[in-house]
Amino acid sequence: MAEASTIVDRTHPSAQAPKKTTLQLANLPPKQQGFGAQLYPRTPSRVDPNNPPWPAYRGYHEYSFAHATMGVRLPTILGKAIDDVVKTLNDEYEEERVVDLTECISRMEDLMDDLQGNSKLRPIIDDGEGDIPLWNKEIARYFRGKDFMNAPWLFAEAYKYRRMHECFSLSKYWKSYDVFFRQKCETFSRSGDAVFELSTRFAEPFRQADGATVAEQLEAKRLMFHELTQICLWGNSTDLSLLINMTEEDIKKLQSTGGDHLAATEQNILGNDLAKIWEYVSSDRFGTKEKGGRLDFVLDNAGFELYCDCVYADWLIQSGLCSQIRFHGKRFAWFVSDVTRQDFDWLLNSMVYGHRYLRAVFPNASDSDLASLKKLGLRWKEYVKKGQWVYEQHSFWITGYTYWQLRDEAPDLFIHLADSDLVVFKGDLNHRKLTMDCHVPSETPFPVAIGPLATEPGTPPIVSLRTVKSDVVCGIPAGKADQLDKDEPGWKISGKYAVVLLSEGRKGEPIQF
Repeated sequence: MAEASTIVDRTHPSAQAPKKTTLQLANLPPKQQGFGAQLYPRTPSRVDPNNPPWPAYRGYHEYSFAHATMGVRLPTILGKAIDDVVKTLNDEYEEERVVDLTECISRMEDLMDDLQGNSKLRPIIDDGEGDIPLWNKEIARYFRGKDFMNAPWLFAEAYKYRRMHECFSLSKYWKSYDVFFRQKCETFSRSGDAVFELSTRFAEPFRQADGATVAEQLEAKRLMFHELTQICLWGNSTDLSLLINMTEEDIKKLQSTGGDHLAATEQNILGNDLAKIWEYVSSDRFGTKEKGGRLDFVLDNAGFELYCDCVYADWLIQSGLCSQIRFHGKRFAWFVSDVTRQDFDWLLNSMVYGHRYLRAVFPNASDSDLASLKKLGLRWKEYVKKGQWVYEQHSFWITGYTYWQLRDEAPDLFIHLADSDLVVFKGDLNHRKLTMDCHVPSETPFPVAIGPLATEPGTPPIVSLRTVKSDVVCGIPAGKADQLDKDEPGWKISGKYAVVLLSEGRKGEPIQF
């Protein structure tokens, strides 16, 4: 029997061909207005810690400073740190403390094996620190299976320092031990000429010349601001992680603060927004008419650089430009010479109470030199007492995240910084974190290179004061980097050049999450 045929109703709507769908794109911004192909090879919606907007520097890039750092510098730094702990161990006699510290050394040796053997990046052991969730989330999400050489250099280097802290944070008696503290103190003691040059000049309170007109007073402030900003900038030259084998004479050259020296070195500021920064801080937009603005320093190095930062902050308060300075440091030892609370307190207390110590480490200092240093220290401690200077240490600063992730990973810190009138990021590491430490073209404008910290609603004005000591460079004239590559190979790691860069931000706009 023949099989019954199937009858299809061609008039039913379901049998009709689908109508053509038109996607309306009128509400999308053109690429020129924001993040797009013209600005970034990878758009921000696709950016993550393992995939910056431009290719990341990684340890296996033999042409980069990342390769020298991961292969040579970090093992050298770790070896010196082990030597420091052994020196401390030799001074101990209580058995429990000796055994505890020996276990710390054993963990450091395990870290050395992992570093030299290019091991995969394991999770951080929970030692009770507030940064553990951020670290292990980032490792699990972005760096699972990565090792020291193929992870982005910035993350791998930060991970090494976090592992070093873990060596002590898991102990009973040595949780807060700073393997670099002795080295930081010794380097400050080798900075005597520059320390006293500044203290003798700035010990007396800042005063305007008698009879000066308003215009003359403003010009005097401008000149002083210009000079002290440069002193603050070039104080960053003394980075202990880089100056491993420098002589005292080499350090003196780097730390010279004389006017002639500053005039000569200003030509080495490749991207220079000093005039724009002065225009902002001297305007009604900075602070209020009743009082000066709030300025935040995200600190870099302890010792002489921190001392320069404080000299600068002192003048900003005295001049009336600022009513409050907030110093942001690290919770524990970080990248050799980064400022901790211990370093901040040690500096001020040594200046005020450390006469015998200072006499020993600065044997050529006169009584008037030491008196000027004490006078400065007393004034600075008074600022702390009055709340005009505030030291803070958020856990985000010691994570592996860059500042492109600051708003999402530390919203409380983002809101806090949004209240500032100006946030000054000091040094090379902070600049690397601002720019995600990637192959950004050198002529890229600074606000483009820092992405969300320039474009997100509520972001404060941001300044980067940085002597150039690693590969990433932005905000300089087109062709300048190529010319320096030709004329001065190695210029990116010499510390000879610098940038002073400004992003105006979007202060005052409602913050969005």
